[in-house]
Amino acid sequence: MNEKLITSAELAEELKVPLSWVYSRTRQRGPDVIPMIRVGRYIRYRLPEVLDWLVRKDKEGSNA
Repeated sequence: MNEKLITSAELAEELKVPLSWVYSRTRQRGPDVIPMIRVGRYIRYRLPEVLDWLVRKDKEGSNA
C-alpha cells in the first residue's frame, strides 16, 4: 500500500474534469460509487483504483 493518496482537487486535475464532477460521484451510493477512502472527515483517492473504475464503467457502457 505504497500508493499515494490524492485529494478531490488533485483527482479532478488528473482526470481533467470539474471538481464538481468528482464531488457528485463521491456523494453517490451503491456498488458503482467512485473508489475512495475516508480519512476521518476527509476523502482521499488512489488514482490507479479510480482509473480502473473508469475503465470498468466504460466497458459496461455506463456514463461514469
